[in-house]
Amino acid sequence: MRTVGVEEELLLVEQQTGAPTAIAERLLQRWKSDADTDRGAEKRPFAGAIEGELQQQQIEVESAPCTSLADLAHQIQDWRRQADQLARTSAGRAVAIATSPLAVSPQMMPSTRYQAMAERFGLTTVEQLTCGCHVHVGVDSPEEGVGVIDRIRIWLPVLLALSANSPFWQARDTGYASYRSQAWRRFPTAGPTGRFGTVSAYRARVAALLASDVPLDEGMIYFDARLSHRYPTVEVRVADVCLDAADTVVVAGLVRALVETAARGWAAGEPAPELPTELIRMASWRASRSGLEGRLLDPYSGRPKPAAEVVDSLFDHVRTAAADLGDEDRLQLGLERLRARGPGASWQRAAYAKSGSLRKMILEAADRTLQEGC
Repeated sequence: MRTVGVEEELLLVEQQTGAPTAIAERLLQRWKSDADTDRGAEKRPFAGAIEGELQQQQIEVESAPCTSLADLAHQIQDWRRQADQLARTSAGRAVAIATSPLAVSPQMMPSTRYQAMAERFGLTTVEQLTCGCHVHVGVDSPEEGVGVIDRIRIWLPVLLALSANSPFWQARDTGYASYRSQAWRRFPTAGPTGRFGTVSAYRARVAALLASDVPLDEGMIYFDARLSHRYPTVEVRVADVCLDAADTVVVAGLVRALVETAARGWAAGEPAPELPTELIRMASWRASRSGLEGRLLDPYSGRPKPAAEVVDSLFDHVRTAAADLGDEDRLQLGLERLRARGPGASWQRAAYAKSGSLRKMILEAADRTLQEGC
């Protein structure tokens, strides 16, 4: 059974106003102090971790590897609650939205690496307050991992559409369902990749990028799907953090089913799809712009189709693997729910339209972040 784990970046906001608040360093110090106690020491190895990120107004929660989506759902909900409880100790809340709807001046975490990023990439780093969802799925070898990456690349824009949760930026509606992806792709290594074919070709590509002296290190190889440089996993980095924990589980389950489907195709010697990288980039833009509303690009032809049809194509593609993993019914119900109510971007716009207040919407989103089975 392939393992699956999730890293979620959460926005830290003031408990009373919803404005982003730079408390991450304080929270991490408290978390590490608590983790040194007997209770904390017992919990941490089995249930992931809380980590810092680029900016002081965000924090990352990490699940442990899971073999069942039910276990993953429990961990995601538990870590969201723990992060929110931690934030409340400093009059804050932890919110699963992928950009700040209110105007914000990000404050970087004190780190020599982050300072080097700011010096090299300027405003791209300084303004980068975005919250993504990274899914790790176990692979048996780097060879299998590269075979997987080559075969899932055409489907990744659909995952972005399903997770889109960042319509607002600096107190304005951007017109995008996922503006996080637009901001993130200012980094030169971010986005879709071509087919690699072999591990040696993958590693040669990474080495060439590092030799260009543009990325600081291998941690800045921000491909939409990559071989993790820390774990024996394929890491899919395309999704916004989802407002509803149940949607995170759907995205993670789809990624695992995609990896399993691709691994079987690689083992059987089936060729990887040939869709040009430029068209995958167009598909990602389309997903970022409209989410599940309107049209997406068909992963096989690169032509526009109704979003519902493209989502159905994704599920048909992974259905056999999902059934073998015991996930078919859960994923099908989750996709039906998503198509009926839309991803987080739809909720954010509707909540703002109802209240007329971005601040009120953010605080409602903080409560929704903690709900189960939304």
